[in-house]
Amino acid sequence: MGVEGFFESLGEAVGSVIRFIVEGLSGFFGIFSGAISSFITGMSKALGVTPSLLSIVVLVAGLWLLYLAVRAFIRRSIIAGVIWLVLGLWLLSGLIG
Repeated sequence: MGVEGFFESLGEAVGSVIRFIVEGLSGFFGIFSGAISSFITGMSKALGVTPSLLSIVVLVAGLWLLYLAVRAFIRRSIIAGVIWLVLGLWLLSGLIG
């Protein structure tokens, strides 16, 4: 009878620790998720686009193309730089405009 009470109290203690950890992580990720959501909403409002996953993907792709253009210009590859620059600006202007 004493052994059953010991394991019951041990189980309650372990359960309480697990619950504390799960609730703490849930709160942390809730705050983190809220911050990311607010950032995306603010950026979308500033750009004048809808805050959707597709818009964010297109924005990242356009910025990546501009990055490739800058790298091409640094390597003194003018034709490739102009091509990447035109593609990046075309993609971003379609998103924003």
